[in-house]
Amino acid sequence: MPHADLVVENGHVITMDPDRPRAEAVAVRDGRIVAVGDTHDVHDLKGPATKVIDAAGNTVLPGFIEAHMHLFGGATQLDHLQLFGIRGFDALSEAIRDYAAARRDKPWLIGQGADYTILSVGERVTRHHLDRIIADRPFMMITPDHHTAWANTRALEQAGILRGKRLGPGNEIVMDADGLASGELREGEAFNPLIELAGEGRTRLGLSTGGEPDPYPTPAEFAADSAILRRGLAWCASHGITSFQNMDGNLYQLQLLAQIEAEGDLICRAQIPFHFKNFMTLADLEKASAMARSYTGDWLKSGMVKIFMDGVLDSWTAVMLDEYSDRPGWTGEPLFSPEFFAEVATEADRRGLQIAVHAIGDGAVRTVLDGYEAAQHANGRRDSRHRVEHVEVTTETDIPRFAALGVIASMQPTHPPGSGGFPLEPTITRIGRKRWPVSFPTRTLKEAGARVVFASDWPVAPIDPILGIQAAVMRKPWADDLPDQRLTLDEAIHAYTVEGAYAEFAEARKGRLKPGFLGDLVVLSDEIEETQPSQFMTIRPVTTICGGRVTYQA
Repeated sequence: MPHADLVVENGHVITMDPDRPRAEAVAVRDGRIVAVGDTHDVHDLKGPATKVIDAAGNTVLPGFIEAHMHLFGGATQLDHLQLFGIRGFDALSEAIRDYAAARRDKPWLIGQGADYTILSVGERVTRHHLDRIIADRPFMMITPDHHTAWANTRALEQAGILRGKRLGPGNEIVMDADGLASGELREGEAFNPLIELAGEGRTRLGLSTGGEPDPYPTPAEFAADSAILRRGLAWCASHGITSFQNMDGNLYQLQLLAQIEAEGDLICRAQIPFHFKNFMTLADLEKASAMARSYTGDWLKSGMVKIFMDGVLDSWTAVMLDEYSDRPGWTGEPLFSPEFFAEVATEADRRGLQIAVHAIGDGAVRTVLDGYEAAQHANGRRDSRHRVEHVEVTTETDIPRFAALGVIASMQPTHPPGSGGFPLEPTITRIGRKRWPVSFPTRTLKEAGARVVFASDWPVAPIDPILGIQAAVMRKPWADDLPDQRLTLDEAIHAYTVEGAYAEFAEARKGRLKPGFLGDLVVLSDEIEETQPSQFMTIRPVTTICGGRVTYQA
C-alpha cells in the first residue's frame, strides 16, 4: 500500500462521522483522507517521506468551514484602526490620535468596530465629536456591522456630501437642523464614496456595486490586491479555517484567487458569489451563470448569487413587519420590492444558481421566504439550498417555512446582543420586548427542522470559529421567560463543519474526517470536550491542514 503524505496521530479525533465518531489518527494521501482510526491503524501508512504530526492527546477536528465572510474587505481592515471594545470620548480620542501619529504619511484614516454606543448609550457620534479629535485629515469610522459610518467634516467635504445628497432606498446621509450633514452615514451608498477616496474602493467593489474595476487594475495594483487576499487567507488558516463562502464578490476576486491558486498559494478553499444589486436587471444574472460555469473546482468556485434585502437593526435600516419600538411609524425601507425580488429569485433558481440573501428584520425574512416559495412554484421544487443570511428577527409563522422550503438559516453565534462582545443596547430596545422570543432564534429554527450553519460575518465580528462555538454554547437569554437558544458543543461544531459543507453542496467530500473525504483538518491546543466553555478561548489552532498540506503552524 502506498505511504501517506501526512499522518496526524495521538489525537482525540472528533470525526463528525456517525459511523465512527471518535478516533486517534488520520492519514492523508494525494489531498484526501485514506484512513481514520487508532494509531496502529495508520502505522503501516507511514514512510520515510510521510509528515507526522503528533496531536499530543488534543482535539483534532474537520477543518472549520466559514460560511459567511468578506475576505477582501476583512483582509484590508487588518491594517485599520481597531476600535472594538473602545468606550467613551476620551478613550476614542486617544486611540484615534495615537493611530494618526503613527501614520503621518496616510492622507485618509479609517477606524473599524466603532460601536453605536461608543460614546455612551444615549449620545450618538457626530462630525463635531470627530473634529475635536482630528480635524486636519479626513477620518471615518465604521460600525462592526458595516452598515453605518461616521466621518469628520474634512472627510464629508472631500466627498462632496457635507450638504447632503439624494440616495436610493435604505441609504441615508443624516442631516442636522442647520442643513449640513451630522456625520452619520447609513448604508453603503452613503459611505462608499469616502472609502473610494481613501483608495480602497476595489476591496469593497463586489459588495458595493457587484461590478468590476474600471479601468482594470495595472499589474502593480493587481499584485497589491493579491497581497491583501494572501494576508486574508493566512488569517483564515491561522484560525483553523480550511474553506470559506464569501458573501460579496465579482469576477475580479475570482481572477485574483485563481492567480494565487496557479502560484500554489491558495491555502483555503473559496466560494465567491456574484453580487446582485437592486439597480440590475434579470439579464445581469447571465454573468452569475458564466462565473458558475468557469469556476467549479474544489479550491475555487462560484455558483452563488448574493443579495441584500435590508440593513441592520441598530441603524433602523432592517425591515420590520411592525414599527420599531423606539421609532414609532418606522419599519425600514426594503432594498428590493417583494415583486422584483420574487422575479430575481425565480430567474436565479431557474438557472440552477444558489441564492443567499442578507435579511435581518422579520419583514425582510418574510419577503425572502416568499420569493423562494414563488421560485418553487414557478420552477418546481429542487435541491436548491437557498439561504437566508443572519435571520436576526423573524416570526412564529415563518420559522417552520425554513424546513418546509428547504431553506438554510445562515447565522452568526457571536451576533446576538450580549454575545461575543456586542452590547445589549441599543439593539434589544430597538427590537422591542414582544419580538425577543423570535430574535436570533438559533435553537428554535433547528428544532423546527431547519438546517442551521454558523459563521462569523468577518470583519463584522472576529473570524474565530472557537469564539463562535463558545458563544453558541454559552448564550444567555435576555429575560427569564425567553426560549433557551443555546446549542450543545457537538451541535456547534456540527454547524461549523458538516453544515458548512452542506451549505455548499459538498457534504459528500468535506466537513467530516472520513476516508475519501478531502484532507482538511485542524489540530487544537487542548481537548475541547474536557474544557469548560468559559475557557474555550484558551484553546487555539496549533496546526491547520488543507488538502493534506500544512497551511498554518503555531
